[in-house]
Amino acid sequence: QVQLVESGGGSVQAGGSLRLSCAASGYTSSRNCLGWFRQAPGKEREGVASICTGSSRTYYADSVKGRFTISQDNAKNTVYLQMNNLKPEDTATYYCAARNGVVVTLDPSLYAYWGQGTQVTVSS
Repeated sequence: QVQLVESGGGSVQAGGSLRLSCAASGYTSSRNCLGWFRQAPGKEREGVASICTGSSRTYYADSVKGRFTISQDNAKNTVYLQMNNLKPEDTATYYCAARNGVVVTLDPSLYAYWGQGTQVTVSS
């Protein structure tokens, strides 16, 4: 069974940085993609960034391009989301998700496995 455990959330001031980690276990396929999503109170869950382990291809939401970077450490089965120049509108619960396949996508309906989430709060 695939398990995803996020860590690294917290509270920062605008302009600050955080790095989220997602430790994955239980995968039987080497062809998979992981994504970061976020959900603010009263809003729909939105995709932030995605990476596919086979190709290392990445994809970002326009709202985070140039500020966030997704990366992976295959030896540790861990995916990271480096978040720089954080803004108050980045405040949300951030979720790690995984899917089988090789196509990067930020469509949450295509992800089968989800972590519990980690809170990120950015104050102005």
